[in-house]
Amino acid sequence: MKKFNLLTKVIDCGVVAVVRADSQEQALKISHACIEGGILGIEVTFTVNGAVEVIKTLLTQYEKNSNVVIGAGTVLDVTTARIAILAGAQFIVSPSFDEETAKLCNLYQIPYMPGCMTITEMKRALEYGSDIIKFFPGSSFGPDFVKAVKGPLPQINLMPTGGVDLENIRQWIENGCVAVGVGGNLVSPAKTGDFAKITEYAKEYVNKVKIAREV
Repeated sequence: MKKFNLLTKVIDCGVVAVVRADSQEQALKISHACIEGGILGIEVTFTVNGAVEVIKTLLTQYEKNSNVVIGAGTVLDVTTARIAILAGAQFIVSPSFDEETAKLCNLYQIPYMPGCMTITEMKRALEYGSDIIKFFPGSSFGPDFVKAVKGPLPQINLMPTGGVDLENIRQWIENGCVAVGVGGNLVSPAKTGDFAKITEYAKEYVNKVKIAREV
């Protein structure tokens, strides 16, 4: 039930914020801004120096908010996945598929979202128990490719990352994606310290997902 509950929270929100930052402090501010705007799925990437500490801090700060889900991103290998899980990460995201990471996450009932681009990669990830496939990079194909994938794989749960913005997010959802991952197009205002703008963007992303699902 643990994995099911975590997946449900991610899907219910529909948006995962991909947090890349120049420091732990910036990563925390970005995360707070996203959560304030209604994006409750936070992916702290391991490109952030001190990502483990950021994950631990967020889990402590949002311990009483059961709807917030804190995960780890840019997890390239099983060792990093284990470190993230020990830190409390509630889901693991990778830019590519890794068998050992999939096995580890299944063992501990942690959702694993590997990055895949081809039908072959997606099929293999499904065979290893990946419940949500990170369609990456989404910008390479666009929302229309989702329909092509769901032809032979109607059971697949896709979450595009890369190329998702306020203009096309509705199309991604309407074409069958269970959620989207948003990075630069959401968090770029952090470069100028405008975290209020991130909160504003977050609200727009969440609202557009809601509208798309009501169609």
